[in-house]
Amino acid sequence: MIQKLINLSIDVMILYMIVPFILTRICRWGVHSKGKVAKGIAFTFDDGPDPCYTPKLLDLLKEREVKATFFVLGSKAEKYPELIQLMYREGHQIGIHNYTHTSNWILFPWTSKREQADRTADIVERITGERPIFYRPPWGLLNLGDLLLMRKSYRIALWSVIVGDWKLSVSAEKMKRALLKRIKPGSIVVLHDSGDTLGADEEAPRHMIAVLKEVLEEIQMKGVKCLRTDELLGKEVRGIGDVVSRAKSPGQVHM
Repeated sequence: MIQKLINLSIDVMILYMIVPFILTRICRWGVHSKGKVAKGIAFTFDDGPDPCYTPKLLDLLKEREVKATFFVLGSKAEKYPELIQLMYREGHQIGIHNYTHTSNWILFPWTSKREQADRTADIVERITGERPIFYRPPWGLLNLGDLLLMRKSYRIALWSVIVGDWKLSVSAEKMKRALLKRIKPGSIVVLHDSGDTLGADEEAPRHMIAVLKEVLEEIQMKGVKCLRTDELLGKEVRGIGDVVSRAKSPGQVHM
C-alpha cells in the first residue's frame, strides 16, 4: 500500500510539474521566448520594483533611449506605486511576476492564477489604468493547471538569454561576455532589478546595472533595437485585448 502511494505521488508530481517543464522550457510550447523583429531584442527585468536599484536602472534606460519590460511582484508594486508609475510614464511595458516570489510548483492552479497573477494585474491596473497581459512565473516554472488556466488570460513570456546576474559570483567580465555572445536578433533577455528573493545576492543588481551599461553601448553601436516584449513579438501577441490600450492617464494613481 505504501509503495502504491509512493508511485502515485511520483506520477502526480511528473504530471503536475515535469510535463509542463518539458513542454514550456524544452519544447517552448505555449510560451514566448523569442521574437522575430529584425535586429530587435527585448531586455526584461524580474523581481522588482526595488526602491534602490529600479530608479538607477530606469535612469540608464532613459539615457540610452531603451524601452524594456518589467515583470513585477504585486507585493512590491503595492508598496512602491510611484515606481510603477515611473516605468509606465517612461514607456516601459509592465508584466506580472506573481504577487510574491513563490514557485507555481507548490501552488494550486487556482491559487497561482487568482491569488498571484490576477491579484498583481489588479494592482498594476489600479496604478496605471492598463491591465497587464504578459506573465512570467518565478523561476520560469509552471504547473499543469497554469497551461489550462493562465494561458486564457495572459501571454506567458519566458526568455532565450539568462546569465545568472542574480549572483555576485558571476563576475562582471563573465556576465558581459555571456550577454554579448548569446544575444541574437529576437532574443528575450532576463535580468533582475532586485536581489532580495530566494537564492539572490542583495547587491547583485548594482553589479548587473554596471554591466548592462557597457553592453548597451556595444550592441547599440551595431544597430540593435532594444524593444518592449510586446513590440518584439508583434503580431504573435494579438488576441488578448490586442495589447490593451491605455485607458487612463499614466500620471494618476488609481488605488
